Amino acid sequence: MKTISGVLVVWLTLFAAVSTTIAQKSNENEQDRYGYFLTDHKKKLKIPFEVHSNLIIVPVQVNGGDTLRFILDTGVSTTIITEPAALRPENLRYTRKVSISGAGEGSAVEAHIAIGNTINMYGMRANHQNMVVLESDVLQLSEFVGIPVHGIFGYEIFNNFVVTIDFQHKELTLRVPGTYRFKKRHGDIYPITIEDTKPFTQAVTLLADGRERPIKLAIDTGAGHALLLDRSAGSHIELPQKVIYTQLGRGLNGVINGNLGRIEMIKVGRHTIGDVVASFPDSTSFGVKLPNHDERQGNIGCELLRRFRITMNYREEYMVMKPVKRRLREKFEHDMSGLEIRAGGEKFKDIFITHVLDKSPANVAGLQPGDQLMFLNNRPVQEMNISEVYKLLQRGHGKSVEMLVKRKGEVFFTQVVLRRLI
Repeated sequence: MKTISGVLVVWLTLFAAVSTTIAQKSNENEQDRYGYFLTDHKKKLKIPFEVHSNLIIVPVQVNGGDTLRFILDTGVSTTIITEPAALRPENLRYTRKVSISGAGEGSAVEAHIAIGNTINMYGMRANHQNMVVLESDVLQLSEFVGIPVHGIFGYEIFNNFVVTIDFQHKELTLRVPGTYRFKKRHGDIYPITIEDTKPFTQAVTLLADGRERPIKLAIDTGAGHALLLDRSAGSHIELPQKVIYTQLGRGLNGVINGNLGRIEMIKVGRHTIGDVVASFPDSTSFGVKLPNHDERQGNIGCELLRRFRITMNYREEYMVMKPVKRRLREKFEHDMSGLEIRAGGEKFKDIFITHVLDKSPANVAGLQPGDQLMFLNNRPVQEMNISEVYKLLQRGHGKSVEMLVKRKGEVFFTQVVLRRLI
C-alpha cells in the first residue's frame, strides 16, 4: 500500500506540474494572441452591465489598470478614451495626433493615437489594440450619465462575437462565431447590413395616413433616445404638428439641438408600437456631418431597443429580436418639467439645472439655470442617480414634484406641476 500511495502522490504531483505548465503556456499564448477573444478557450461568456440614462455601461480594464466604465456602442469604429486622466500616461504609446469629427454643432476635436494596448472585460481580452485618446474630456459624458464614464467602444465586440443584449436582466452574452444557432424561441430574425462599421436595418416602418413607409435606420446602442429621424436625408419625413425645440443630446463635436415630437405609429418587425417620442436633429449638428447620410433615415436608440432581447450577429448579417411584453406596453415619455439637468460634484452626485424651457412648468415655478436640486419629494438628490431624476420628471401629466433648491447659497422651496410638453 505504501508503494501504491507513493506512486499516487508522485502521479498527482506530476499532474499538477503538467497542469501548471499548460496553464502558463496558455497564458503566454493568450498574451501573444492578436485581436479579440474569450480567455481560457471559452466559447461563451456572460457579462453584467449597468444601464444609466438608457445607455449600456460595461466594466473595462485597459493595460491592466483600474476598472473603468465604457459605453457599449454598436457602431463606434474604434475604442475612444473620453477621459484621458483615467489612464496612466506612462502606459500609453502615442504615435500621432489627429482631428476627429462627428455629430454636434462644434468643430473637430484633437486626439492622440495610442498603439499596442490590452483591453479586458470579464474574460474577454483584446491584445495589440489601437485606441483614440481625446486630449481632454470634451464629451463630458459623466455629466449626462450621472456616473464616471471613461470611454466608448463597440464595433470590435460585435464584429468578433455574436452578442446578446438582455436589458431585463442587465446581462451581455458573448459567443464565439459559429457556436450560435438561431431557434424560433429566441425571437424573430431580421437581416442587417454592416456599413462603415455600423449596423443598419429596414425592419422599421412608419405608419401614417393609411400608408406604410419602410425606412433604413442604424441600430445605435450609443443613443439613449427611442427613435431619431433625419429630415436632412431627403427622405421627405415631416415634423409632427406638435414639437418642442430642445437639446437632444451630445455628439463627438458638441451639443445636438433639434425638435422632439411624437410619431403616431411605427412597426418594428411584426410589432406595432404607438405614440413614439422621436428626435428630429438640426442638419447643422447631425445629418450634414455624417458620411452617406442620404442613404439612411436615422437610428434606433436604447429607449426602443430595451423593450426587446436582442442578438446581433454581424458575421452572418442578421439580428434577433424577442419582445419583453411588459416593456412593449410601456408608454414613451419625455421630460414634463422643461428642465435640462447635468450631474456634477464628487462622484457626480450633485444635480444642477443647465436650461429652463420658456413657459414650461419649471419656468412657472421660478427655476433658473445654475440652480442646484437638493431634495425632490423629500428625498435627498444625493441618494438618487440622474436616471432616477429623469424618471421623476416624466412621472405623469398633472403630478407635482416638490423641490428644495439651492441658488447662490440661498435655499428655497418650490413645486413643479408636470405637464406633457409633446
